[in-house]
Amino acid sequence: MTSNSMQPHSLKAKRRLILTFWGVVALLGSLSIAVSVGAVPVPTGTVWGVLLNKISPDAVEQTWSKGRTAIVWNIRFPRALLAVMVGAGLAIVGASLQAVTRNPLADPHLLGISSGGAFGAIFALLHSGLFLGLLTVPIMAFGGALLATLIVLGVSRVADASSADRLVLAGVAVSFIIMAGANGLIFLGDPRASHTVVFWMLGGLGLAQWDQLIYPFIILVACGAWLISQSRQLNAMTVGDETAATLGIPVARFRLIVFVIGALITGVMVAFSGIIGFVGLMVPHIARMLVGGDYSRVLPASALIGAIFLLWADIAARTIMAPEDMPIGILTGLVGGIFFVWLLGRRSI
Repeated sequence: MTSNSMQPHSLKAKRRLILTFWGVVALLGSLSIAVSVGAVPVPTGTVWGVLLNKISPDAVEQTWSKGRTAIVWNIRFPRALLAVMVGAGLAIVGASLQAVTRNPLADPHLLGISSGGAFGAIFALLHSGLFLGLLTVPIMAFGGALLATLIVLGVSRVADASSADRLVLAGVAVSFIIMAGANGLIFLGDPRASHTVVFWMLGGLGLAQWDQLIYPFIILVACGAWLISQSRQLNAMTVGDETAATLGIPVARFRLIVFVIGALITGVMVAFSGIIGFVGLMVPHIARMLVGGDYSRVLPASALIGAIFLLWADIAARTIMAPEDMPIGILTGLVGGIFFVWLLGRRSI
């Protein structure tokens, strides 16, 4: 291989390295701002001072009050970290679903997975009770998301909707049906609790707590690592089922596994954040614009961009109507809807 042929490759690698560096910087900066902003502004120096002192006691001289320490550590840091995990998780799921369905408009929201997770969580909150303790809502949300996934696959098979476009249409139809069921559960539930659930359905990160973050973290790391390890198979699936089959990929089984992994991630994220739509639709497209179509790069880039996007959506949700928190799902729905219309208008899809 000549030096001339190696030069474009080295330039691409250098560009990816630069993008990764600035992406991490943007994430840390966004995290810092997200913890600083609120009804009680906290200087960024105080934010990182609190963090350092929690990691290594007395590492930094404490010049701030205990009240600010409580605000930063007990309220805002868990909320910001949950935003990072939810944004990354939904973006990875969206990118994976777009690969296995070969549809650029696929995401957990459109395929009914988010609605299924919401149904399971609402059932646990209003009707079944927390019979498994804190794990009840995440487990029920995953069960609902998985059930919705299986229903979508079943409907697509019965209706002979084997094409990617018709699979998405089946997902949209199932999503409407499941949300009708979820609304029925709210109507039949305790009116006092229903008000809280309605706010939760609109998406929010205000219930984040340190002792609960371990669940979405484990699911995101384990499932995200598996999806990234399947980048070659996902690349093949974007070309077509026949091409993937010739490469030795069990197409139907692999698609089902990706759907189940997507249901697991989405169900757990929905359980802790409510329904936050369009993140999985928008972010993978932005990632492909920046790093190309190789899924070994698309998935990590989607996770990074999704985390940054949801952090800033949460910042906006806390400042637009301060001191009240606007449901974050309203903002992501607004931005995502505009992006969806733009995406539909592109001739390349």
